[in-house]
Amino acid sequence: MRKIAITGNLASGKSTIGRILQEYGAYVVDADEIVHSLLSPHTPIGKKVIELLGPEILVRNQIDRNKISEIVFSDFKKLKSLEKILHPAVREEIHRRFDSVKNNSSYKFFVAEVPLLYEADMEKDFDRVIAVIADETIAHARFKGTQGAKRQARQQSSGDKASKADFVITNNGDLSELRSSVEAIIDRLI
Repeated sequence: MRKIAITGNLASGKSTIGRILQEYGAYVVDADEIVHSLLSPHTPIGKKVIELLGPEILVRNQIDRNKISEIVFSDFKKLKSLEKILHPAVREEIHRRFDSVKNNSSYKFFVAEVPLLYEADMEKDFDRVIAVIADETIAHARFKGTQGAKRQARQQSSGDKASKADFVITNNGDLSELRSSVEAIIDRLI
C-alpha cells in the first residue's frame, strides 16, 4: 500500500483533497487531528506541553489550542520546544495507523495530511507527496482562525513545498476544479 502525504500552507485545501481521495479508496489521517487527540491534559504529551507552556493554557480543565498559539507564535524558542514534543508523537501515530491498515484490502492507499511535512522532516516517510498551493489572498480569506499570519510565517513557502513535491495541485478555483485536478493524478497515486 502506497503512503501519500498531502502538504500545503494554511487553508490551501489539504482536507478537501483528503476527502476526495477517500472517495477513491484512501485511508486518510490528519496530523492536526492527531495533535488535537494528543493534547489532553491527561496524556503524557499533554502533560509535557503543560509543563512547557504553563497552566495558563488550560481552560475548563482542557488544553486550549488558541492559548498555545498565542504563546508559541510569539516565542520562537517555545515553538521549537513544542515541535520537539509534538512532531515525533505525530510521526509515531501516523506510522501506527499505517501499520494498522496496510494489509486491509478495503483501502487502495494511505494518505496523511501533514501541513508541516517538510518542516518536520517527515517527507522521507512517504512514497509520494502532493503539495497543495493556493494564492495567499484566497487562502487568507478561507482561513477561519487567529494567528494565521504568524502560523504562515512559520511554514515554508508554497513555492518551496511545490518544488519538493511529486505532485502539485493549485487550488484557486471552486470544488469542481479541485476535484478535476485530483482526478488527473489519481491513477499515478495508486
